[in-house]
Amino acid sequence: MLGLGQRDASVEDGVLAAGLAVLAFAPALSKVGAQIGDLPGRPADVVSVALALAQALPLAVRRRFPAAVLMVIGAAFAVDQALGYPTTFASIGLYLALYSVGAHQDRLRRTVAAAATIGCAVLALVLHHLGAPHGFGDYSVFYLATAAAWLAGSMMRRRREQEIERRRLVAEAAGAAERARIARELHDVVTHHVTAMVVQADAAQFLLSSHPERVAAGLTSVSDTGRRALTELRYLLGVLEATGDAARPDRAPAQGSIADLVEQARATGQPVDFSETGDHLPRPAAVELAAYRVVQEALTNAMKYAAAARTNVLVQQHPRHMEVEVTTEGPGSARQGAAASAPPRTPELPAGGRGLTGLRERVRVLHGELEAGPRPDGGFAVRARIPFGPDQE
Repeated sequence: MLGLGQRDASVEDGVLAAGLAVLAFAPALSKVGAQIGDLPGRPADVVSVALALAQALPLAVRRRFPAAVLMVIGAAFAVDQALGYPTTFASIGLYLALYSVGAHQDRLRRTVAAAATIGCAVLALVLHHLGAPHGFGDYSVFYLATAAAWLAGSMMRRRREQEIERRRLVAEAAGAAERARIARELHDVVTHHVTAMVVQADAAQFLLSSHPERVAAGLTSVSDTGRRALTELRYLLGVLEATGDAARPDRAPAQGSIADLVEQARATGQPVDFSETGDHLPRPAAVELAAYRVVQEALTNAMKYAAAARTNVLVQQHPRHMEVEVTTEGPGSARQGAAASAPPRTPELPAGGRGLTGLRERVRVLHGELEAGPRPDGGFAVRARIPFGPDQE
């Protein structure tokens, strides 16, 4: 069965063939067409009408069977020229058939081209034998005209193939970008929550011997963190099943607020100070989520690599942009809060990882900037400047 696009093309070709067949008998166009023989003319009759229709009607299937259409139209044109019938507008069908072969013939294109060339040479010999007054130059011009029609079709075919390849590459790039966005979201969600759960579980193990009465609170915190992780993962699964703008995880609203992230980090025993300045203006969802992810990734790295080191979260609101800064001081000597009895971890501050790379890309898409690296006096800093306005909607 033909698809919608193929059915439309078939209709267009049918209209073309019918229109050419009708115009073949229009007196005003009786002298317009392809002509090479110029033999003594004979009056039009039933045979000439049949030959005219044979040069026009096969074009109805020119895209499906281009080589067969060229063979039928070429034979009808040759017989028409050899018999000396008056030129009709239907002879234009020869050029259209040659163009169609160049544009739509998939297999044996060189074979068809060679056959068409041989056919032109044989027709020239036959017409010369029948007394056609044209010389070599006239036949060469006719051949060049037919070759130009073929080449025009080949150029169109090449452009169509290039457009198909371009669309394929665009689709692959879009798919890769979408996979990168989803991977970035999964990394942010899973790494943050799992890190918090591991830290809380480790703290609970040490509390069993030192402060058993506080184990229940630690396990409750682990449970709460796991539920939040499941909530965000369910949301991302919903994004994967959605389409259109709903399938853009980077434009989803943040799952909670920055203050919630700070409280979650504090629950693991990480000492975190939080401050926010400026008026809290309405922001696009993508900007809000980017700021949320910046703080989330920075706190995750602090819990993983600088446990018990004091961390400061600063959010500054400006009329056209917001700035987020998360700094971790040099590693502390012992945990605070729920993990006070746990031994300190080895302070390993990374210069950047997959999470920070994803953050840079997320902020860059919003025309913002992100810097991350060790501080001169020890510790680690993550700073982001995120503009917001109509172009971020």
